[in-house]
Amino acid sequence: MAEGGNTSLVERIARVLCGAEHSANADGSEMSAGEHVNEHWRQHRNQAMAVLKAIREPDQAATAAGDPQVWQKMVEASIAAEDVKA
Repeated sequence: MAEGGNTSLVERIARVLCGAEHSANADGSEMSAGEHVNEHWRQHRNQAMAVLKAIREPDQAATAAGDPQVWQKMVEASIAAEDVKA
C-alpha cells in the first residue's frame, strides 16, 4: 500500500489544472507544457484548494468502496496542511 507522496495533493491538483490549461493534450496549445507548469502551478493553488474542499465528502461509489470517515479525514488533513503553509 502506498505511504503517500512527497508532493502535496494541492500541488498535484494545481499542476494538473495548469497543465490542462496550457498543454496541447488538453485545452492549451503548448506541445510541451512542463516548464510552464513548473513555473506557474502556484497560480492554480486556490482552484486546487476548491477541488479538495469539493471532494472532502465522498460520493456513493467512494463510500461503498471504503470508510467515508477515513476519506474525509485524509482530505481535510491535506487542506489543513496547506492552510498552515499559506
